Amino acid sequence: MGARPCPACGRSALAFWREATASDPQLAGRARFALERCSACGSAVTVGDAADHAAMYEGGTYAPARGLARGLLAPLRSLAERDRMRFIGGLAPGSRVLEVGAGDGKLVALMRHAGLDARGIDPSPAACAAAREHGVEVANVGVADAAIEPATQDAVVLWHALEHIDDPAAALGRIRGWLRPGGALVVAVPNLASAQARIGGDRWFHQDVPRHRIHLTAAGAAALLERTGYRAESVRHLLIEQNPLGMWQTLLNRLTGERDFAFRLLKRDLGSTRGAAYRRDLAVTAVAGPLLAPVALVAELVAGLARRGGSIVIEARAAG
Repeated sequence: MGARPCPACGRSALAFWREATASDPQLAGRARFALERCSACGSAVTVGDAADHAAMYEGGTYAPARGLARGLLAPLRSLAERDRMRFIGGLAPGSRVLEVGAGDGKLVALMRHAGLDARGIDPSPAACAAAREHGVEVANVGVADAAIEPATQDAVVLWHALEHIDDPAAALGRIRGWLRPGGALVVAVPNLASAQARIGGDRWFHQDVPRHRIHLTAAGAAALLERTGYRAESVRHLLIEQNPLGMWQTLLNRLTGERDFAFRLLKRDLGSTRGAAYRRDLAVTAVAGPLLAPVALVAELVAGLARRGGSIVIEARAAG
């Protein structure tokens, strides 16, 4: 059997690149996944089926923050969610907007508050249940099974959702049918060509195998959109959400034994083990965490200005 073509640009065959370690507590320390990479656009894919790991979307690092952590993170999350709105702000009141991978529905709620006719879909039952708690109905369905009438949407948003899809070209093609001619598409994805990805390597915060099925570069994402019927209008590298956090946690990952220790500590999914390794990582995080925060902020700002942001947002239009 021949090598698979790149699912992003389609111009080159994929070849083995390196192994990647799972950071999720359900797999950490006992699961490694091969990454295959494209020599043309630099994008990569996670080899292997993710179906057996669907439960990882229902808890662990995907669980909502609780207790004190929830209060500490709430202002930051609110700021990040409002930052997303600048990519949707040009739509006229009443525009129909669909968020794919809507999670707990916070962005859908913000869009509705801004006067948009917004809805969401998500394949995670837990996420849809959380959305209902926020007064938002998110349909528990994925792209392949969603019943959306053709050419009815003025815009579709995929905010850190595309990287979770095994066949992103098929998903984008189906979404293209939902958009009216000239409709807007907003896609946010981690950037494999970013400075933090280079610094982190296998310990990059946004690597997240096996949940992330495709690891796109900016070039690969633009090529993917172009060959699935879209015209990319802008690629943004300066983002409040994900990028400073990703750089900060990636830098910490170079110092701690446990991957994503600080983030998982806030999420309370480090388990009950409190041995010497835990105490060491806790001490390193307590000392280095505050010191690295301004370093990460400046480093990510410089990376963004150099168009090497940790994640990117592409604003595109349905061609035709």
